[in-house]
Amino acid sequence: MKQRIEAFVMWDFSIGRTLVITARTWPFIFLRVFIYTAVPAAFCLIIACGAGVGFGIGHIFILADAEAPARCAGIGGLIGMVAATALMYGLREYVLYIVKAGHIAVLVHLVEGRPVPGGQRQLTYARKVVVERFVEANVFFVLDQLIKGTLDSISAVTSGLAALIPLPGLTAAVGLLNHFIRASVTYVDEIILGYNIRMADVSPFQNGLRGIVLYAQNSKIMVKNAIWLSVIVWVLTIIVFISLLAPAAALIFWIPGPSSGYAFFFAIGLSLALKMALLEPFAIAALMGVYFKAIEGQALDPAWEERLNETSEAFRDLKDKALEGLADIARANTPRAA
Repeated sequence: MKQRIEAFVMWDFSIGRTLVITARTWPFIFLRVFIYTAVPAAFCLIIACGAGVGFGIGHIFILADAEAPARCAGIGGLIGMVAATALMYGLREYVLYIVKAGHIAVLVHLVEGRPVPGGQRQLTYARKVVVERFVEANVFFVLDQLIKGTLDSISAVTSGLAALIPLPGLTAAVGLLNHFIRASVTYVDEIILGYNIRMADVSPFQNGLRGIVLYAQNSKIMVKNAIWLSVIVWVLTIIVFISLLAPAAALIFWIPGPSSGYAFFFAIGLSLALKMALLEPFAIAALMGVYFKAIEGQALDPAWEERLNETSEAFRDLKDKALEGLADIARANTPRAA
């Protein structure tokens, strides 16, 4: 019992080494900071512009109704929100492909000790690796969604928490802990995509299939480290939020009135943006190192593959696409009749 408890309370990654690896990807860090701060700002700006245009239209053209400008401002803000949402949705796939996949590609190389270019050349290098692996953004996007769908099933079929966290009295809290575990595996889809980039010998869907089964086989050690990383990331996020309360308080002092109430939400928004830009790459790099070490030399377990095939529709879809890829390769290699 004591050994099992000690095995759970220790993580399997080096914080110092992971920080060094993450810092070496600074071009992507700066890009993520820009995106995660600029996108919310642009979203708010578009809504504000819509509200301003609506207010102006109501003030100019509906002179008889004193409440018309406010109503038109609300309608304009709603239109601006719809337009901003549509724009962000349209950019989602491109940003996912360029930033997420590229950063994962560089992290894979650094975790394995392989050299990568420095400076801005790192962005070009990562894009080249990703394009060679996934060909187009749609392949990466579909694969990412199938992986996420399958991971939900893995969380549901992973063996009981009493074996994972051997402490008395956990049975009553199993539902709450299961929910926490699902929230802790946020970064696992990036780890599977990293495995896909690492093993570039077969199609992306075949490697996605293998990567998921290997994750399921090592789910206990992966979930343990994911929980620790989730705790570390959120503790650091809270520290960042508290440190941002001082400038928020200054904003409240120097800008009295209704607008000052937004300073608190500004601190929340900025701390979450910094979490996604700075802390998530650290968690991905740490979990990637644990995953690569855990699966070293392992073969696929047919029992886990069958289990996932029975419980996950996303896994079955992924398997179908992997089989389609094998069929395409077979057709391409079949000699044509003279």
